[in-house]
Amino acid sequence: MFIAKYTNSLVGFGGRKIYNNFAYFYDKLMRDVDYKAWCDYIEKIFQRNSIKPSLVLDLGCGTGSVSINLAQRGYDMIGIDLSYDMLSCATEKSKDNGLDILYLNQDITNFELYGTVDAILCLMDTVNYITDKRKLKKLFKLVENYLNPGGIFIFDINTQYKLESILGDNVFYEVDKEIVYIWQNKFNRKNGICEFDLTFFSENEGKYDRFDETHFERAYSVEELKNEITNSRMKITDVFDHLSFKSPTQKSERIFFVCRK
Repeated sequence: MFIAKYTNSLVGFGGRKIYNNFAYFYDKLMRDVDYKAWCDYIEKIFQRNSIKPSLVLDLGCGTGSVSINLAQRGYDMIGIDLSYDMLSCATEKSKDNGLDILYLNQDITNFELYGTVDAILCLMDTVNYITDKRKLKKLFKLVENYLNPGGIFIFDINTQYKLESILGDNVFYEVDKEIVYIWQNKFNRKNGICEFDLTFFSENEGKYDRFDETHFERAYSVEELKNEITNSRMKITDVFDHLSFKSPTQKSERIFFVCRK
């Protein structure tokens, strides 16, 4: 076990199980994430697949940073997240940017829409948070159901290499003027689940309030996900290394999947 300061460490903690106070510190903790670069990459995937989606669904949208960035580029956006507090932040940020984005407080493994969409995104390792394979199957079937014919589904995962060798059985921390966190991880090689135990101290009128969170991410292999996508009647067109169009390697930490209906 080692202890290190780890920037970008909280990618993926956006609105799966973190509610309450944490939602209002989330953007501070995610400040190292280049959302513009992520959205540039998403648009390049659209271009590579010769599609121009109009209506886009953002599953696990958190505080809305991706939805807002894409809405500013002219896409009609819908954001879904399980955390009401995350969505409150997203709504406030959208209004501050003069944007009218529909946000729905739903479980992404059991969501409902009034109609179909042209593209669906599920970013920031949201898929890893679905530790029950039955729910993962349901998510992919719902995605297929709500995509227009020819529609595109883009998602990313933290790889097993990252969960086991980079994050697992290690401790990370960050010290900031307004918030301090300590992040302790344990990777279970039998079930492929990484447990994250987080302790936060947030500044409050000269004192620090403490709150704790525990989260779980499951490692999925490329083959597992390919099989599940195929079973949902979608087709995987590409698998890429993080924010690139190169094939992933054994030491890739994040992988993107591009699927079509």
